[in-house]
Amino acid sequence: MEDPDFDGKPIVMLIGQYSTGKTTFIRYLLEQDFPGMRIGPEPTTDNFHIIDYAEEEGKIPGNVLSVDGKKPFRHLQQFGGTFLSRFEASQTNAEVLKSVTLLDTPGILAGEKQLVNRGYDFAGVLKWFAERADRIILLFDAHKLDISDEFKSAIQAIRKNEDKIRIVLNKADMMTHQQLMRVYGALMWSLARILQNPEVSRVYVGSFWNQPLLYEGNRELFEVEQDDLFDDLQALPRFAIVRRLNDLIKRAKAAKVHALIVSHLKSQMPMMGKEGKKKDLIKNLSDVFQTIQNTHGVPAADFPEIENMKEKLRKQDFTKFPSFEKGVIAKVDKMLSEEIPRLMSLLPGEERETNRMGFGAIKGGIFDKVAMPYGKGIDAGIGENIWIVSRDKPKYDDIFNSLEQQNGKVTGRVARDELVKSKLSNNILGKIWRLADHDEDGLLDCEEFALAMHLIKVKCEGSQIPEELPSHLIPPSQREED
Repeated sequence: MEDPDFDGKPIVMLIGQYSTGKTTFIRYLLEQDFPGMRIGPEPTTDNFHIIDYAEEEGKIPGNVLSVDGKKPFRHLQQFGGTFLSRFEASQTNAEVLKSVTLLDTPGILAGEKQLVNRGYDFAGVLKWFAERADRIILLFDAHKLDISDEFKSAIQAIRKNEDKIRIVLNKADMMTHQQLMRVYGALMWSLARILQNPEVSRVYVGSFWNQPLLYEGNRELFEVEQDDLFDDLQALPRFAIVRRLNDLIKRAKAAKVHALIVSHLKSQMPMMGKEGKKKDLIKNLSDVFQTIQNTHGVPAADFPEIENMKEKLRKQDFTKFPSFEKGVIAKVDKMLSEEIPRLMSLLPGEERETNRMGFGAIKGGIFDKVAMPYGKGIDAGIGENIWIVSRDKPKYDDIFNSLEQQNGKVTGRVARDELVKSKLSNNILGKIWRLADHDEDGLLDCEEFALAMHLIKVKCEGSQIPEELPSHLIPPSQREED
């Protein structure tokens, strides 16, 4: 890893078959067009397309990106000129891009189209970007769940980054509730087989574009799913450094294991019959891994995928591998056991500085949430001039007036006898009391009592009670003048 890998902004990578809405999703995030944007039902995105921030709009070809030492793309030269001609960056003045970089990938082909040779190692490029991305979004069209061979190989190329993967079932507004349930189940079944993971990544259901919903029955579901997904993305800048360190640790462990493997293979080579011994070692590579595991205490999960390793070893001359150097392995172990923990101890201060400078969350575009003055549960009454509690306050006042009072207020002992009729637990009632006693005098006046009854009603209807009282629920007599 080089300096640009640590200094760069978080990267959000989008992968999906053609016409699943990848480019439209990016347009939805930015709330504006960007240079090179093409949207259509056919495979319109045939490039790996970086979308980044700049004051002036423009485009940068892949060959230029790959030689720019200030950007983390120099190692892409290994994939050749054909790939670099299919790699580009667009720059645009979008607030969202000040905190995050987006990567649109070519639409993955289906049917006969997938037989076309792209001219470069497509799965290898996906894997390279996936290892460096902070979030990978797999998009599926709710109407096209068939997973082509190319899409399957693409998913398998990135599946070791399962902690970064989020799955989006897009265009879900075109289905009824019953159809959506069936599609969701089919998607989970297909992904479980391909990812070979008992716990499939979170699936977000929605329709990520600015057109009217075809079926409105799932509107509330889509809104909640969208908020969850964008909250997940919005936190990326805050934890970017931790993820970079995590990637560094994974690569250091992989490099250590690789060094142990090649040095062991070299040590087994005889003076005569080298080719035969090489074939024997490759054939019994699992035994080699077991020997290294027992000798050096390396966890089995840290070893590379065995068939892939065999394929790479067949092209190598084992006699040219470096010999085992205990000092080098000791340096890696010291870095993992001492130097990385020391860096981790510095992160809280770095995070505070990031938040202070305003870089702790993504801003702009869809992330600047603008909501209508409407809400349910605890959010009911947001944006209204009338205190939402006042609607039922006459009923609550009748109860309040029937209780024993001290100077127009009720004590906790008196209020408790009324509040426990809700059958809520003492813990919940204690939280409701704390929120309702807004002036913290240990007593409830008529407004505070009505607020307590309103919070009980909200809780009994299935909503959660917040840790702090929302501003729209503060009793009118206790609100500060603007």
